[in-house]
Amino acid sequence: MRQKSELTTLCYIENETQYLMLHRVTKKQDVNKDKWIGVGGHFERHESPEDCLLREVKEETGLTLTSYRFRGIVTFSFSSGDGSFSETEYMCLYTADGYEGELISCDEGVLEWVEKKDLFSLHLWEGDKIFFRLLQEERPFFSLKLTYVDDDLKEAVLDGKLLEL
Repeated sequence: MRQKSELTTLCYIENETQYLMLHRVTKKQDVNKDKWIGVGGHFERHESPEDCLLREVKEETGLTLTSYRFRGIVTFSFSSGDGSFSETEYMCLYTADGYEGELISCDEGVLEWVEKKDLFSLHLWEGDKIFFRLLQEERPFFSLKLTYVDDDLKEAVLDGKLLEL
C-alpha cells in the first residue's frame, strides 16, 4: 500500500457576506471534480504556510492578500474501501478579509463570489460543511481530522473529540 503525505493551504476570501469559491470543473483528473472549494494548494520546497497561502492565492485569483487569519489545521485521511490506496493531507485553513488587485480567471475552475448563507446548498465535501460551521461560529483555532473511505466521510474528530456525523 502506498503511503503519501501532503501539506497544503486553503483560504476562504471574504467580501462582506460572501466567500470567493472555486468551482472545480476544468481538470478531468481532479479529486475535487465538480466540487466547490476555497483557493489554495500544495507547499513548495522551503515555504512556510503563509508563503504558500500568499503564492497560491495570487496564482489562482490574481489577488494579493493584505489581511488574513490562520483558523485551523485540517487533517484529511483518505483510503479506498479495498485498502489499495491511502493518503494523508494536512491543510492549513485560512480566511482573509483584506486583498488588493483584480480577480483573474483560474485554470483550475471558475471563481465565483457566493453568499455565505448559500454555501450549504453547493456541492461540497461533507467535511467542508463541518469547518464552515466552525468558521461561522468564530471558533478559535482548531484541529479537525476528517476520515474518508472512497468519497464518503466516515469519521470527524474535532480537537481530539469524536463528532457525530
